[in-house]
Amino acid sequence: MTESHPFFATAGGSVARIAMAHRGFSPEGLENSMAAFRSAVGLGFQYLELDVHTTSDGALLLFHDETLDRVTDGRGRIADLPAETVARARIGGIEPIPLFEELVSEFPGVRLNLDVKDWKSVPTLAAAIEKHQVHDRVLIASFSDRRRRAVLKQLSRPVAGSAGILSNALFLLFAPVLPAAVIRQALRGVHALQVPVSFRGLRVVTPGFVRRAHRHGLQVHVWTINDPAEMHRLLELGVDGIVTDRADLLKQVLRDRGEWG
Repeated sequence: MTESHPFFATAGGSVARIAMAHRGFSPEGLENSMAAFRSAVGLGFQYLELDVHTTSDGALLLFHDETLDRVTDGRGRIADLPAETVARARIGGIEPIPLFEELVSEFPGVRLNLDVKDWKSVPTLAAAIEKHQVHDRVLIASFSDRRRRAVLKQLSRPVAGSAGILSNALFLLFAPVLPAAVIRQALRGVHALQVPVSFRGLRVVTPGFVRRAHRHGLQVHVWTINDPAEMHRLLELGVDGIVTDRADLLKQVLRDRGEWG
């Protein structure tokens, strides 16, 4: 049950709506940078969605892409480059690529939704969680259920987790017909379903989907929502969390609804 895991609880111990800043907040496009994380936290966000990759010599980075090419002035696959080389790259020509330990040290109270982008990051992420003892502050996500479970197996105690593509599809298609015990076993270690509103023309987030998730003790987090009207609609539907590039707009929506903070 999500209520039993500290990742989902407020300072007072209750479970509230989760407002999650997707790769931080940066209208300038400096995604997954310390500047973007600081902007989101400065707005009052307590949940950050971010991605991890590992360099050739084992440094755990907060970065989305497999290569440096799209968002930095550097070039090459992160997995093939040493940390010293990656450290010279600048996001948008301005911001360095942050290390995992920089973020957990600067923001000791912030919760981290960590998308494990490659297999090389499985042992490095697990080691970093153990080193910094942030088990209660992280949720492990991956499109690959196997990769997520591999991280969990290397940890000394449980952390929150979200379903991968196959587990989400299983729940969407079979939760209405399979016994609850079968669903619970298939989704062991899963606390949240993090999904788009629709996928390849198939509506995912429906009233029935949200009801069934809650019946199984699962939260529903929807990505990546940047339109205020859609935010309101999903919140009315009963979703537990929204992931957004527009942290400023989501904050205003929640404030208007009396659900911020």
